[in-house]
Amino acid sequence: MDFSQPPVVRVVPDGEHPLPGGVWPRTVPAVEQVLRDGLELAPGVTFLVGENGSGKSTLVEAVAVAYGLSPEGGTAHGRHSTRATESPLHRAVRLQRGVGSGRWGFFLRAETMHGWYTFLEEHPGPRDPVFHEMSHGESFLAVLETRFDGPGLYCLDEPEAALSFASTLSLMSVLADLAGRGGQVLCATHSPVLAALPGATILEVGPWGLREAAWEELELVQHWRAFLDAPGRYLRHLLG
Repeated sequence: MDFSQPPVVRVVPDGEHPLPGGVWPRTVPAVEQVLRDGLELAPGVTFLVGENGSGKSTLVEAVAVAYGLSPEGGTAHGRHSTRATESPLHRAVRLQRGVGSGRWGFFLRAETMHGWYTFLEEHPGPRDPVFHEMSHGESFLAVLETRFDGPGLYCLDEPEAALSFASTLSLMSVLADLAGRGGQVLCATHSPVLAALPGATILEVGPWGLREAAWEELELVQHWRAFLDAPGRYLRHLLG
């Protein structure tokens, strides 16, 4: 028996709690694919890359909540809530846990991190800085330093939103180090830089559902390359 499996081996539909057809989020092709076929999660780092509305953040959120993490970010141990906005998808899936894997996890959600910082100020830990006194990017990097520190499941929803180019490279280093120490990462991203992490699994999300892709094949990468090569070709259509 393999006792070195990652925290989550597979996401499978829960037949006892099906979502009704024809309504969101089942109307999203990637969600429907997972509810039909399930989803294997590789060890190490997996990126979900796709346009807004493609379902990548919905899938990351569902895995995080099904794992037991706080829907608005953080761990399973400290929960805060401002306004519930999570989809019902987490109730319609089950996680096949890895044999012998740890249970630690963290959900970094860019849009709700300020609420989590307030929660920490009200329930401070011995190693926590005052996140609200930092810039948005500095606070994200501080979270990486204090929370991303061992084996477990790390779910990230567009973490690059707060990060400069240099800070995104620092995040890549953190993720590579986590994977090397047995951590498992599921990350939704729009960043072609972050998605270039060597050894990562990339799932492109779109009208087709989910498909594995090489970095250079991503529509995201092709569009950024074309824009940087000749921005005027795009801007003359936008600006007239």
